[in-house]
Amino acid sequence: MSNYLVELASLMVIFSFAIVSPGADLAMVMRQSLVHSRRQAIITAFGIGTSLMFHVTYTILGLGLIISQSIYLFNIVKWCGVAYLIYIGIKALRASQTGISVEAGQITGSGKRQSALKAFGLGFAANALNPKPVFFFLSIFSTVVSAQTPMMIKFGYGLVMANSLILWFVGVSLFMTTPRMRAAFTRASKWIDRASGLVFIALGLKLATEKAA
Repeated sequence: MSNYLVELASLMVIFSFAIVSPGADLAMVMRQSLVHSRRQAIITAFGIGTSLMFHVTYTILGLGLIISQSIYLFNIVKWCGVAYLIYIGIKALRASQTGISVEAGQITGSGKRQSALKAFGLGFAANALNPKPVFFFLSIFSTVVSAQTPMMIKFGYGLVMANSLILWFVGVSLFMTTPRMRAAFTRASKWIDRASGLVFIALGLKLATEKAA
């Protein structure tokens, strides 16, 4: 059990950098909060979290198949993951201060009420159609999680990560739509980029030394 807790803690340390780094999901939740309502933004957050479980599910199933059937396929995926992690790490280190723009004319609302299904779908699609989680989850699961860890435990890790993502974006919906909070987040984003860049590069280098079990 202690080994599983260590794995989960390691995953969450890495994942925490990913979820706070500004990106399309954050921009979507911010826009939902300002253009529609806090309720719609929270529903969108649940859509994003559900989509994350979609990524985690096929990652776990696919990675298990790669490991069990072909060391060559594992190495192909591993080196793609190494290249991707180092790439986004360098990109984060070189990034300028992140700006999150929302159309000023839409801040007061858009008149027509958005349905809960549409709000959920926007969050799910924004995350599900992003190809980056493919290599991201393959990379962190192959680096941090043992091949001997039971599949149900791995799904449990995914549920914790998905719930953490939902809670983060619910927090965004509640607290980060005011001008003061948005400005503070924009100022901090430069340092978030720097820290996450170093973490991703270190993770990529660590993955490069890993071998299939």
